[in-house]
Amino acid sequence: MSTPDSGRTWLLTNATVLDVVTGTMLPDRRVLIIDGSITEVGDHEVRHDAARVLDLKGATLLPGLIDGHVHVTAASADLSALPEMSSYYVGAFAAATLRDMLYRGFTTVRDCGGADYGLAAAISQGLIVGPRLLFAGKALSQTGGHGDVRHPGRDSRPPSYHCPDFGRVCDGVPECRRAARDELRKGAHHLKIMLGGGVTSPTDRIDSTQFALDEITAIVAEAQAAGRYVAGHAYTAEAINRGLTCGVRSIEHGNLLDDSSIALFRSTGAYLVPTLVTYQALAEEGRAGGLAENVRHKLHEVLDFGLRALEAAYRGGVNIVFGTDLLGPMHRRQLDEFRLRCEVVKPIDIIRSATVTAAAMIGAEGSLGVIAPGAHADLIAVDGDPLEHPHLLWELDHRRLLMAGGRLYHPLRNR
Repeated sequence: MSTPDSGRTWLLTNATVLDVVTGTMLPDRRVLIIDGSITEVGDHEVRHDAARVLDLKGATLLPGLIDGHVHVTAASADLSALPEMSSYYVGAFAAATLRDMLYRGFTTVRDCGGADYGLAAAISQGLIVGPRLLFAGKALSQTGGHGDVRHPGRDSRPPSYHCPDFGRVCDGVPECRRAARDELRKGAHHLKIMLGGGVTSPTDRIDSTQFALDEITAIVAEAQAAGRYVAGHAYTAEAINRGLTCGVRSIEHGNLLDDSSIALFRSTGAYLVPTLVTYQALAEEGRAGGLAENVRHKLHEVLDFGLRALEAAYRGGVNIVFGTDLLGPMHRRQLDEFRLRCEVVKPIDIIRSATVTAAAMIGAEGSLGVIAPGAHADLIAVDGDPLEHPHLLWELDHRRLLMAGGRLYHPLRNR
């Protein structure tokens, strides 16, 4: 693993740039990078006397990848165990997880419950190596909802807000407003709410709906007042539709959506963030990763529907974003999401889901997810054409370059 190169002016030459918007390959391009941003993209007229030159030798240059759903502090698949863990251990786990995500090519990740301003500051100050981290703080949950990880026999709340839990409980409109405002006060880039039951929570059912409509509306209003938005965890069509009707911008998972949900996605312009790989990982590794027996039973209620839902949403013209939602030791399978989606989605649209579409969801159009003047210099290069050979997306042996914010992390291999 290489040390970041802090050179500030780069000229990438002989690059085959993938224009993710149009889906076209642009050969023999030059990309000039100054102070962490792309300043020019063009032909041989692009020059800079002081730039350090990197010859890509025809490799395909893509925007850095965006994972729209991660939990970097989820040190175990048993979420009910998180409140009892040492914050120091969880912080060290998160640092290693973020580093590994970056070296897989993810230059931006959106955390949907657990990460906070401290981790984001540690990355920005160079204390740890990782991608740009957009965090929700604690996910908001009703009592007994997906973010309430207490087992039935436990009545007390976790001893401190600062314990490494991924959610917080709030009931009724005043509490929901207060919790939303508190996460926004702590710097949340978005709010995460639980609209329905989940797999890894100990006491709810997959088919339950969570939060009353006035509670959801209040949380959405607080996010919008702060110039932020709400991401909603939901599986069933009913839970999805309630969230979309109340103004939730993104639906996480969505395995049990139906035609009415697809119509709402299209009319509202909302985003769907499927997370196929986590179900496969939990099915294969859940027991070893700490998943309880009753939770493994719930997994099979959604496992077989994820690919079907993705295909239906894709054919229905829904805005789809790349996400993984992996837990504990299963984070290493992050790139497998590309392979799973290839069964029903064209490679260019999978790449869009992890670049330009994800950037639009997080409000970063033009600055992330594209190779264009004014964008952050978040870039990866692969040997070959990923549109024709999509395995290049998930096999790291084919990587030629990794750059984040103009810093070079993965030097060219010697040929």
